[in-house]
Amino acid sequence: MRRLRSLLPFLVLVAAVSCTESGPFVPDIATTNFAPALGVDLANSVRTPSGLYYRDMVIGTGAEHPLTGGGPVSTSYTLFLRSGTLLQSGTLSFEPGEPIAGYDEGVRGMRVGGRRQLIVPPALGYGSVGSSLVPPNSILIFVVDLVSIP
Repeated sequence: MRRLRSLLPFLVLVAAVSCTESGPFVPDIATTNFAPALGVDLANSVRTPSGLYYRDMVIGTGAEHPLTGGGPVSTSYTLFLRSGTLLQSGTLSFEPGEPIAGYDEGVRGMRVGGRRQLIVPPALGYGSVGSSLVPPNSILIFVVDLVSIP
């Protein structure tokens, strides 16, 4: 018993160091609870190899955004955190490879006039750094409308 008591401070220190060295908590989309108002339905979403989930809410009837390459596209979007907190909404025109990897990947294959929900893991969003608007390691939920492909 004495030996165990003498080891206790050491074991607490090892546990504390182990927890801090593993890095910050990164949520797993598959086990995350989302605010019901977001309407996240992972069972009916497509999961890409990168970990992005997307679900077509409306399939457009216009031109299709190519899966690779392509030129600039124009979108409107609403951005939420998994808690349901609205972060931002607006319009965004961008070139392939912008603005964040999850958004760029998520609009590929959409048709003009379509609406898609994207569930973006932190690695395809703002990662462990976050941004002035997005907390570190945030799962992002976008509702995206593809407006045009010039």
